[in-house]
Amino acid sequence: MGLQINTNIMAINAQHMLAMNSAKYARALERLSSGLRINRAADDAAGLAVSEKLKAQVRGTEQASRNAQDGISMIQTGEGALVEVDDMMQRMRELAVEAANGTLGASDLGQINQELQQLQAEVTAVAQRTQFNGQNLLSGSLVTTQGAASTVKVGAQYNTTGGNSSIVAVDVSKAAPNTTFNLTSPAAGQLTLTNATTNVAQTLTLSNLAANSTGTLNFAQIGVSLQVSTDAGGKTANGLATDLTGGTVITAAGTGSAQFQVGANAGNTLSVAFKEIDLTGATGDTGLDGLATALTNFNTTQSAANATALITAVDGALNSVNTQRANLGAFQNRLEHNINSLAVADTNLNASESRIADADVAQETTNMVSAQILVQAGESVLSQANQAPQGALSLLPRG
Repeated sequence: MGLQINTNIMAINAQHMLAMNSAKYARALERLSSGLRINRAADDAAGLAVSEKLKAQVRGTEQASRNAQDGISMIQTGEGALVEVDDMMQRMRELAVEAANGTLGASDLGQINQELQQLQAEVTAVAQRTQFNGQNLLSGSLVTTQGAASTVKVGAQYNTTGGNSSIVAVDVSKAAPNTTFNLTSPAAGQLTLTNATTNVAQTLTLSNLAANSTGTLNFAQIGVSLQVSTDAGGKTANGLATDLTGGTVITAAGTGSAQFQVGANAGNTLSVAFKEIDLTGATGDTGLDGLATALTNFNTTQSAANATALITAVDGALNSVNTQRANLGAFQNRLEHNINSLAVADTNLNASESRIADADVAQETTNMVSAQILVQAGESVLSQANQAPQGALSLLPRG
């Protein structure tokens, strides 16, 4: 190899390697200082895409857990009010039992009636006052309602051999909102209701309906209940199933629906119905409306007979309230399990995202030390390479 002055190949090679090692040193320092293996897309383009998706899942899961906790607080607020309603109804029953005793005079019954009327007013008042974040919980606004597109509607008439039938009530308060349910008949006298979204179904074996009677088709597993009445001709089980086959029940969310986002993705929701608590006789709930009627009757005529009827009516209302409390308790337990599940998912998602995006400190420290030594060696070598052309001066003659 000739001795050259204008082009110092050794210095160029040394400078090239010094630049590469300096870049490795800088990258190792960056990763150690940030704690991240991927600081920009160029570090790992595919890894960045996966990491960002996992990060979105992590943040969504953590928010969903907070949502579920808020949902539990909301349920506890409503159930707490129902505890007081339950206590007042228990007192009503106690007073009704007292009033049914023949040892009391008209004045005594009047005093009992005064307390009963105050309790009746307070039950309604408690329900109207119960709010969570500005939302009335027990006013009937937080229940699933029936959508206008349903073909099974209150007042619908069905005509077949054996008499006419009509739908007198449709209760979807416990069903999922914004959902279509289809009615089919898998066999004679049987009726199946299917959730068109989840394909969850329940089949009922129907009974004949006597003339001028009312029957309830309660698809409790799905949260839909239909009340059917017949005329003087009655209705056979097969005829009723034939009437309703092909019908649809479409639900909608009530105003300010209590629909909780309990997952990281769209559609991961849970709908909780807060039924209306009211003793004015206009809820559509048989137990509550029956108690309102019994209280009105006792207020009109304080008698042992009306007091006895009031005992039965309070039992029906207590059943309605305690059913609502049980439903809320079941949803609370479900949300607690959901939170536990989200916590496990959050841990695993964080671990997955960490393996992709986080820096391995031990490895990066090793890389930094290695690059640092190479940089120092490169600087020393480059200094010597820059001095190599000076050897040409020894070949020049001295004058």
